[in-house]
Amino acid sequence: MCGIIGFVGEEQAAPIILSSLENLEYRGYDSAGIATISDGKICLKKDVGHLEEVQQKHHLDELPGVLGIGHVRWATHGGVTANNAHPHLDCSGNIAVVHNGIIENYRELRSRLKSKHNFISQTDTEVIPHLLEDYLNDGASLEEGVIRVTKQLQGSYAFVAIYSREPGKIVAARQGNSLIVGLADGRKFIASDSLSFLKMTDQAIFVEDGEIVVATKDKVRFFNQDSLELEKSPGKIDWKWDEATKQGYDSFTLKEILEEPETARRALMQDKNLVMDMALGILRARQVVFIGCGTSRYAALLGRYVFSKFGGGFSPVIIASEYPYFSESIDSSTLVMAVSQSGETADILEAVRAAKRKSATIFSIVNRVDSSLARMSNKVLYLNCGPEIGVVATKSFVAQLIIFYLLGFAIGNKLDEGLDKLAAAPSWIAGNHRENGKGLIKLAWKLRKRKDFYYIARGTNFHIAGEAALKLKEIAYVHADGMPAGELKHGSLALIEKGTPVIAICPEDYTFHETLSNVEEAKARGAFVIGVSDRREDVFDEWIKIPKVEEIFYPLVSIVPLQLFAYHSAIARGLDPDKPRNLAKSVTVK
Repeated sequence: MCGIIGFVGEEQAAPIILSSLENLEYRGYDSAGIATISDGKICLKKDVGHLEEVQQKHHLDELPGVLGIGHVRWATHGGVTANNAHPHLDCSGNIAVVHNGIIENYRELRSRLKSKHNFISQTDTEVIPHLLEDYLNDGASLEEGVIRVTKQLQGSYAFVAIYSREPGKIVAARQGNSLIVGLADGRKFIASDSLSFLKMTDQAIFVEDGEIVVATKDKVRFFNQDSLELEKSPGKIDWKWDEATKQGYDSFTLKEILEEPETARRALMQDKNLVMDMALGILRARQVVFIGCGTSRYAALLGRYVFSKFGGGFSPVIIASEYPYFSESIDSSTLVMAVSQSGETADILEAVRAAKRKSATIFSIVNRVDSSLARMSNKVLYLNCGPEIGVVATKSFVAQLIIFYLLGFAIGNKLDEGLDKLAAAPSWIAGNHRENGKGLIKLAWKLRKRKDFYYIARGTNFHIAGEAALKLKEIAYVHADGMPAGELKHGSLALIEKGTPVIAICPEDYTFHETLSNVEEAKARGAFVIGVSDRREDVFDEWIKIPKVEEIFYPLVSIVPLQLFAYHSAIARGLDPDKPRNLAKSVTVK
C-alpha cells in the first residue's frame, strides 16, 4: 500500500500521474514510482523518499508515453528500498504492476514461480507480474491474464497492470481494497482514491469486489471473474477540489483544526428522520457492538457513554483488528456500529464483512460518501466535514462526537432538544481557538524537550485523555499515555518525577474533585501540571481554559485545545505535522 493511479489519454501521462500522486501524499508513504509505455517498451523510474525527492533525482515527469501507472508505497512486505518500491516488472520487462493490500498466499505463489522467474524485491506484489507473464506468454490478453491471476490470489488487494504489447490499455482488479475509475473526455483514471483525479474530473464509477476494469482513452469496460461484462453507470463525487488544498494555511493539520467550528455546523446538518430511524434501530437491537480503530475508536467509546446516558444500554467497543476474536456472539439480531473517517480502513472492512456473513445489521458513521464502508452499510450518517488531508484525525473526530450526541438525544426521544443545545457548538470551538491559541504555542515550546507526557481524566473525559495522548504521539513523536486519573496510582505514578508533564482534563463536573485529588498526587511527586478546565486551580502550573458547558459536552470542548497543543508541539520540535513518520492516513492492510 498506499496509493495507486493509472492513466490513459491523449497527452503525456507522466506529468498527470505525478500530479495525481502528489494528491495522494496525505495517505503517508516512503517511496514512489511511475511506469509508462512508449515505443513498445515499459519506461520505469522509482526510488525511496518523498515524491519531491524522487522527482528531483529521476525526473519522473519526463517519462514518455500517453499511458502509465504510478504508486506511493507505505512498506508492509520488505524494507524501504528502491527494489521494493512500485511499480514492479515481470522478467521480460513488458508488464508493470502497482498494488495496494496484502497477498496472503504470496509465499506459496513465490515458491511455485521462483524456478522460472527472477524475483528482484521482497514484496508480495511481485508475484502478480510474474503470474501475468506466464498467462500472457500462453496467449492470453491482458484482461484475460488479470482475471486468471485474481483466481490465484488470496487476501485483500487492488492492482493495476499495463503491458507493452497492448499499449493503449490499462487493466485493474479489486478484492477488498478501494478502486475508483475517473472519467473525462479522452482521459481515463483508475485510482485508489478519488482525490488523485478530482481536480480533473468529478465523474467516477466505483469498482466493487471481484470486478475487473479495462480502460482505454475512449472507453471503460467492467467484467466479473467469470469474464461476463457488467453494466455500470457513473456518479458525481461529492467533494470539491479546493476543499483538499491548504488555502493559505501553513499545514493541512492546522487548517483542519481551525475548520472545526464549520465542521461542527456541517455535522449537525443531518436528516432528522434518518437519525431517528437509526436511533430506533439501536433501541430494538438485541445487542449493539461498536467497532473502530485509533481516533475513531475513541469516538466510539464516547458514543457508548452517550447512548447509555439516554437509555441505549451499555455496549462493547471492540478494536476492529480484534473483532474476529470476539465475534462468536454476533448474529442477525446484532447491530454493528462502525466508525471510520475514510471508510477504507482494512481492519474495519474485514470486521464488517465478518458481521455481514452472520447477517448482522451495519450502521456506520463515515466521512467518505464514496467509501467501501458506506456502500456496505444498511444505514449511514456522514460526517460532512470535507476532505481530511492531514494524516492525524482532527476535525473528523469533532464531527463524530457531534453525530454521537445527535444519536444519543434521538435515543432519548430528545433530538430537537439536542439540536438546539448543539447549535452553540461552533461558537464554543471558535472561542476555544481564540482563547488558547497563543498560550498553547508558548506551552509547546516550553515543553519541547520533554519526552514523556501523561494525560489523566475521569468519566467520559478519560477517552479524551486517550485521544489527546494519541495526537501527541502521532505528530510530536513523544511517549504519551492517556489513562483514568484513578489508575495513576496503580503503576504510572512510579514514572512521575520532577518536571514530568501531567495534563489533567478536569472540568467542573461530577468528576472534578476526585480528579483534583489525583492531580495532587502527581504534583506531590514533582509533576508539572497542566489543567484543562473551566475553573482555574492553584495546583495547576499552566491552565488551558475551556468554556463552561453542560456536562455531557465537556469531551467536545476539551479535545480542541489539546489537538492544537499536539500541533504546536510538532512545530516546536521541527517536525512536519502533515506527514508523521511511519503512519498512513488510510490503513488499507490488516
